[in-house]
Amino acid sequence: MNAGRQSDMTLRWAVFLMIAIVGLFYVKWFPYYNRAFIAADQHSIGYSILMGTATAPPAASWDAAFGYALAYGKAIWQAMVLGLLLGSGIQALLPADWIARILGKTNFGTVAVAGILSVTSMMCTCCAAPVVVGLRERQASPGAAIAFWLGNTVLNPATLVFMGFVLGWNWTALRILLGIPMVFGLGYLINQMVTPKEAAAAEAHITALAAKSDIPGLTTPNAFVRWIEIFLRMSLRLIPEYIVLVLLLGAARAFLFPEIGPAIDNNLGWIVAFAVVGMLFVIPTAGEVPIIQAMLALGMGVGPAAALLMTLPPVSLPSLAMVSGSFRLQTLLTVAGGVVIFGIVAGLIAAGFRI
Repeated sequence: MNAGRQSDMTLRWAVFLMIAIVGLFYVKWFPYYNRAFIAADQHSIGYSILMGTATAPPAASWDAAFGYALAYGKAIWQAMVLGLLLGSGIQALLPADWIARILGKTNFGTVAVAGILSVTSMMCTCCAAPVVVGLRERQASPGAAIAFWLGNTVLNPATLVFMGFVLGWNWTALRILLGIPMVFGLGYLINQMVTPKEAAAAEAHITALAAKSDIPGLTTPNAFVRWIEIFLRMSLRLIPEYIVLVLLLGAARAFLFPEIGPAIDNNLGWIVAFAVVGMLFVIPTAGEVPIIQAMLALGMGVGPAAALLMTLPPVSLPSLAMVSGSFRLQTLLTVAGGVVIFGIVAGLIAAGFRI
């Protein structure tokens, strides 16, 4: 690599790392650090975004749809912009074959690396989705991308701390106990589902990316112009469908979550129902903590609450739609089904041990 290309690549790496570090510090790390003291002092991090102080969400209406979308948008818009910047930056600024070399193999090692990396970003499932799309565009293995996606929410250290101070450390322990196998187990399972034909196609694509990275004449302006182009293209493709689905889920809250109270007990039917609904619904980072706190205060059983603990954060209908172009349908159905199963197991454990 000549001096000009080396300087160009150094600048691109510096810009990408600056966006990642400064962005995460401003949007995630520093706010969550301060929020931890609030959680420790007040044993609360705010009202439930799902229904506020009421015993049930508002009836289905345009007001309910726009009200939820507005509250959710205020909570996540900065992280969504950061996710889009990083997802497009992965494709435009990093060496063409770098992600493929680090996360491209379909073994447990790439799943482990991606899962560990996800702990630092702490994004909600929808905000992490553009990064996942960027990883897959640069040939990260399906399992590694899934582990990164799930790990952002399930193993979020800030959420685990909030959970301990607000709900109790037994809830944090349950999340960790099931969260680790969810993130790394589902990631490894997805990698084992890769067919020989898909593996061969991925290897060919990685070889093409490596060859492309050796082509001279890639200048800094072109890389940054391409970054903007990919950012805009991703935004136009992902945001509209995301907004529509958030509006629909906001309006459908009354159907998805019935009036909360002692009638929703530890019956297996309720645990399964809340595991499925939690997997479909969308919340901001750590939103499950005040939701579960409010529901428990209204007398709901610990079983359904624990099901929500494991299924509300990792995936949602909007985030599944956002990454649908990056995975096979079978892969996404496996992930969604796996999340539901972990939610049911969490509910049964909570009900059995009365946590």
